[in-house]
Amino acid sequence: MPERVGGELGASVPRLGVEEEFLLVDPVSRGVVAGADAVVGRAVARLGSRVSGEITTLHVETRTDPTSSVRGLLEQLVWARRVVAECAEAEGLRIVATGTPVLPGATSPPVRRGPRPDRGTATFRGLHDELAICAVHVHVELPDRERALLVSNHLRVYLPLLIALTANSPFWEGRDSGYASWRSMVWPRWPVAGPPPRFTSVAHYEAVVEMLSAAGAIVDAGTLFWDVRPSVTHPTLEVRVADVPVSAQESALVAALVRALVVRASEAVERGDHGPEVAGEWLRAAYWRAARDGLEGSLLEVGSGRLRSAREVLGEVVDWLGPVLRACGDEELVRGWSERLLVVGGGAVRQRGAAGRRGRLTDVVDFLVAQTVVDELQPA
Repeated sequence: MPERVGGELGASVPRLGVEEEFLLVDPVSRGVVAGADAVVGRAVARLGSRVSGEITTLHVETRTDPTSSVRGLLEQLVWARRVVAECAEAEGLRIVATGTPVLPGATSPPVRRGPRPDRGTATFRGLHDELAICAVHVHVELPDRERALLVSNHLRVYLPLLIALTANSPFWEGRDSGYASWRSMVWPRWPVAGPPPRFTSVAHYEAVVEMLSAAGAIVDAGTLFWDVRPSVTHPTLEVRVADVPVSAQESALVAALVRALVVRASEAVERGDHGPEVAGEWLRAAYWRAARDGLEGSLLEVGSGRLRSAREVLGEVVDWLGPVLRACGDEELVRGWSERLLVVGGGAVRQRGAAGRRGRLTDVVDFLVAQTVVDELQPA
């Protein structure tokens, strides 16, 4: 059950957890390599169920245990990154926290074989050629499924901000995409990815899932890839919109903000507000703008259609969430981390900074290797 804490709201603090995905690279070529099985095999001895492979053998995934403490969450994230990095190094490899690979050679990645992944390949076909992408997933405890769906309606308008905040994938196949988050352009090509529909009830959700299943657009409920969804395996609402950030500190920042947004939205649902009606074309345009410009650019305000400074919007949202952050014990951390992020720049800015020093993309990989295991946000 959520812990009761004191504070301005006197609110329950839901537990949260984070999943992070990483790519494996060769320290000489700096290209991605398929070595996940060996690395995970080593890491399991120290992390147990908190580490696993992913759909391709280029990926390693870590996850935290549920916790109410964002400080504790950060400690788990840092520890898991260090363990996986050490295990990768023992196999002659390195890990990098980036939404997309920097160098060429990642298309048509080696997808795991087996009944379920084989069904996925048969269903999604060429889309699997671009699966070398990495995200961070935030789970917030919310066992009431109907409430979780109504909360997701409220979160839809904040997804572009989360894209801008975490944009960390400017490069694709050895070129600068011109986007801060190219992963956010790749991933929504799946028929059930991107922002979720606005749901009115569990029955509505189940009807949509049944329709998608009948259309052959999903393999099973686990392949509902919407950027917000009720978790298939946990009593949580899962927010999956963000690139994996360069640092663990940024992942902890995102998790704290997502939890506060969930608490705020849950309060609105309690008052009978089931979330705004937002046209799909507005969300699509807002996603595109956030992915292109990142934290250093402008966001399309979904309600008004105005362009706003992403930094300004972030500050306003943090202020609005202040009472919740305070009740959760996160306000000082979130304000400090977000201010630090604005100083050093988003992940895409730092990747490009590393590339710009000598004009070498291999320097970007070296930067990512070093920064993936640091305790704090650092400039390129």
